[in-house]
Amino acid sequence: MKTKSKALLVPLLGFALGGYAQTGVIRGVVRTNDNHFASDLTVVLNDSLRTKVDQAGTYTFRNLKPGRYIISTNHISLRSQRDTLLLQDAETRQFDFTLAVDKHVLQEVVVDGYLPIAETVVSPTLRVQTPLVELPQNVQIVNADLMAKQQIFNMADGLMRNVSGVSRMTHWNDMYVNLNMRGSQIQAFRNGMNVVSSFWSPLSEDMSVVERVEIVKGPAGFMMSSGDPAGIYNVVTKKPTGVEKGEVTFSLGSFSSYRSTVDLDGKLSKDNRLLYRLNIAGDTKGSFRPFEENKRLVIAPVLSYQLDSKTKATFEYTYQRAQMSDVGSAYVFSPFGYKSLPRETTFSSPGLEPMKVNDQSAYLTIDHQLSSNWKITAQGAYFAYDQTGASSWPADVLADGRVVRKSDIWDATSRMTLGQVFVNGNVQTGAVKHRILAGLDFGKKNYYADWNQSFVLDSLDGGEFDATNPVYGFDFPYQPFDRSLPIKIPATGGGGVIESNYSSAYIQDELGFFDNQLRLTLAARYTSMSQASWGGDPIVSKKVTPRVALSYSIDRHTSAYALYDQSFIPQNGTLYSGGAVQPLTGDIMELGLKREWFGSRLSTSLSAYQITKNNEVTAYGPRPNESIEIGQKRVRGIELDIIGRLAPGLNAVANYAFTDAEITQVNAEVEGFYVGQRLTGADRHIANLWLDYNLQRGFLQGLSFRAGMTSNMDRTTAFYSDEHPEWNLPDYLRFDAGLGYHKDHFTVTLNVQNLADSYLLAGGSHYTNYFPTEVYSWQAEMPRNFRLTFGYKF
Repeated sequence: MKTKSKALLVPLLGFALGGYAQTGVIRGVVRTNDNHFASDLTVVLNDSLRTKVDQAGTYTFRNLKPGRYIISTNHISLRSQRDTLLLQDAETRQFDFTLAVDKHVLQEVVVDGYLPIAETVVSPTLRVQTPLVELPQNVQIVNADLMAKQQIFNMADGLMRNVSGVSRMTHWNDMYVNLNMRGSQIQAFRNGMNVVSSFWSPLSEDMSVVERVEIVKGPAGFMMSSGDPAGIYNVVTKKPTGVEKGEVTFSLGSFSSYRSTVDLDGKLSKDNRLLYRLNIAGDTKGSFRPFEENKRLVIAPVLSYQLDSKTKATFEYTYQRAQMSDVGSAYVFSPFGYKSLPRETTFSSPGLEPMKVNDQSAYLTIDHQLSSNWKITAQGAYFAYDQTGASSWPADVLADGRVVRKSDIWDATSRMTLGQVFVNGNVQTGAVKHRILAGLDFGKKNYYADWNQSFVLDSLDGGEFDATNPVYGFDFPYQPFDRSLPIKIPATGGGGVIESNYSSAYIQDELGFFDNQLRLTLAARYTSMSQASWGGDPIVSKKVTPRVALSYSIDRHTSAYALYDQSFIPQNGTLYSGGAVQPLTGDIMELGLKREWFGSRLSTSLSAYQITKNNEVTAYGPRPNESIEIGQKRVRGIELDIIGRLAPGLNAVANYAFTDAEITQVNAEVEGFYVGQRLTGADRHIANLWLDYNLQRGFLQGLSFRAGMTSNMDRTTAFYSDEHPEWNLPDYLRFDAGLGYHKDHFTVTLNVQNLADSYLLAGGSHYTNYFPTEVYSWQAEMPRNFRLTFGYKF
C-alpha cells in the first residue's frame, strides 16, 4: 500500500508544481587531451557552484535558471579551462572539457602548495549523490592534504581532533582505533563496507593508503545494515587518477621513530584504459616507555580498467604487517590514583612474546553508467586477518601497589566476505526532482580468538613487581604458549567466537521541490542478521528501519535540515526473565544548519541531536550466564564544525561538542547502574583548534606556521561516579605547533606535539571489584615529541 500511495503522490506533486518555471541542465564529460577520463577534479559555475567529476569523468549541474554562466575547472598537471555558456529556459546543455597535460602547471601548483581542506561532496562509497551542504545529516571529511600537514601517519594518530565530539580511549596503542562519538563506540567502514569483525577490529589503517576519512554522525541508513545510532567512520583508500605523478617521503621523530613512503600514480597502457596506483610504507618506532617497539609494513597496489566508455573495473589489494610489543604494555595499575606513577612506567618486560599481525584485504568494484541519469555499482571484498601474540594484565594488585604480572595468549583469526550492489538515479517528474538510491548488502564474518592460556611472571610472598623500584624479568622460566591445535578449537572451548551473517535491502528517494530548494528524503531499510557472540548460540534479528529528513536551501550556500532515523543492533544472551533478547534499537532526532563561505573554500555546520537507546542488555550479577535489560540510555548534544580557508594563506579547523550522555531508566533488579550515570567515552566538552598560515609572497614565500589545541573536559570512564569524582579521568589539554616549507617539488614539515610536556592520559578506568583492592588503571600519552618529514613530488 505504501508503494502504491507513493506512486500516486509523485505525479500529483508534479502536476501541482508544474506551473513553476522549468530549469536547465549543464552536463558533460571531462577528458585529457590523450583521451583519458579525468576524475580527480571539480567543475565550477560562476566561481561558486561546484560539483565533483565522478569516476567516469562526468559532471552535472541541475536546476539552473536561464542565463549566462562561467564554467571552469583545473587540476594538478592539467591546463585550466574557462568558458562562458548561455543557457536557455529548460535547456539541457552538453559541454565537454578536454584538458591538456601540462607539467609546468604541476610545478606552479606545488609552489603554491595550497590544496583545499574543505570538501563539498562525499565520496562515491557513501552512495548518496547529494552535495554536502544539501545533505540532511552531519558529515565531516578529513582529506589527505590536511592529514599530511598534521603528520597523521595512522588512523589512531590524532585524526579525531579535526571533527567535533570524536574521542578515543586508548587501549591497544595504534593496533586498534576504537573511536567514540555521541556516547558510543562507532563502527569502522572502509570504502563503504563495514569491516568490524570483533569488538576491537579492524587493524588501524596506515594513512599512506588513505585519500580521506568521512565521519558520518547519526544513523547512516543508506550505509549500515546494523549499527549504533551514534554513527560510523568511513576510510576511503587511494585510487588511480590517470595523471602520472609520484611522491616519496622520509620522516623521523622522537623515540627512534623512522618512516618512509612511496606513492606512484600512472598509466599502464597507451590507450589510457589501464591505470595503476601503488603505495608502499615502512614504519618503525620506539616509545617513551622502555622495551616497547612498533614496526609496520604496508603494500597497496590498485588497478583500474576502463572496459568501455560506460564501464570501469577497479581492483585493489592492501597488505599490512604489524609487529609490536606485548599488547597491553601501555597499561599502568595503582591503588593510589591516576598519575601516581611516573609517566614512563611500564609493567612489561624484555623477553615477552611480541604481537604479530598479518592483515590482507581485496576489493573489486565495477561502475557502470546505465544512462546519463542512472548508474549501478557492484562491489565485493574479502578480508583475511591473522594475529599471534600476547596481552598483559595483572593477576593481582596489592594494597601497597605491588603487582603480580601475567601474560595472556591472544591469537586470533578473522575472515570476512562482503558484497553490495546499488543504483543511483536522477529522475524528473514534472517540477519534482528525484535523487534515488536503492541497493542490496550481504556479509559473512567469522572471528576466532584464543585467550585461554596465561603465564605468570612474578612469584608471591616477596617476588611481586614494584613499579617504584622496578626489577624487570621473570621469576619463572618462560614457557611458550601451546599452539598445536587449530585456533577454532580453543576459541570454541573458551568463548572466543564471534560470527555474523546479514543481508539487507534499502531504498531512498530524495524529492526536490521549488527548483530543488526544498528536499524531502524518504527511506527504509530491511535487515536480517544472524549473530553469535562470545560462543553463544546465534540469534536471528529482522527489522525495518525508516528514515525521514527535510532539507531547505536558504540560499545557494546555506541550508537547514531536520532528520529522524532509526537503527538497531542484534544482541546475544538469555534473559533472566526467560524471554528472548531483543535487538538494541536507537531513535535519533537532529536539527542542523550548514553554510559554505568564500566560494566553498570554508564550510561551517551546527547541529543539535537526541538519541534514545532501548533494550540494551548486560550480564546479570547473581547469574553471570544470563542477561538483563538495563533500561534506557539517552544522548543529546550540540556540535559545531568550522573547516577551510579563512583568508588567503590561512587555513583553520575549529570544532566544539557538548555531549550529555546518561542512563535515563534502570529496570528492576539491575545492579551496578543508576539513573543519571554517565556513559563510557562520552566526554562532556571537547574543543579543538588548528591553524595553518602560509606566506604568500616575498623572500619567505612557501614558509608556513602552524598551531593547535586539543581539549577534553569533564571526562568519563567505564565506571563513572558522581560521588567519587576522583574515579573519573582528569581533564585533557594539549598544545601543538609546527613549521612547514615548500619550494618547487620539495616539502618539509615539522610538528611538535605536547608543547607543555604535560602528563596526559589517553584513557583509563577505576576498578572496585576486579581486584581485592580498588585500583586505578591508565595509559599515558607521549611527552613532548617531534616529527620531521621531507617530501618530494614528481
